[in-house]
Amino acid sequence: MVSKEVSAAVVVSDNKKSAKWFEDVLGFESSGDGHWVLVWPKGSNAKLHLCEGDLEPGNTGIAFYVTDAKKEEAKLKAKGVKFTSPVKKQPWGDVSGMFSDPDGNVFWLMEGSGP
Repeated sequence: MVSKEVSAAVVVSDNKKSAKWFEDVLGFESSGDGHWVLVWPKGSNAKLHLCEGDLEPGNTGIAFYVTDAKKEEAKLKAKGVKFTSPVKKQPWGDVSGMFSDPDGNVFWLMEGSGP
């Protein structure tokens, strides 16, 4: 089952600098360090993951959180969903994979309750 939490990755050149901008200009809250820097409007369950790196064509940056990612992957595959990256433990520590919709938009399936 997908949780109520949601995050969307936004590719930026410097996530610390971007987080400061969201805080100072928009009044957002922030947390994290290194790869996993999040910003969000106060009180919101929706968060932006400020991800340093190169743009990935098709990757929406939208993540859906589930309790057991491998189990959810199996359910979705049984329904014909194509995974562009299988669910596995990632170098940065989370368990996640990526799947596409019929139009080629790619979404993250991430284990956990949310950002």
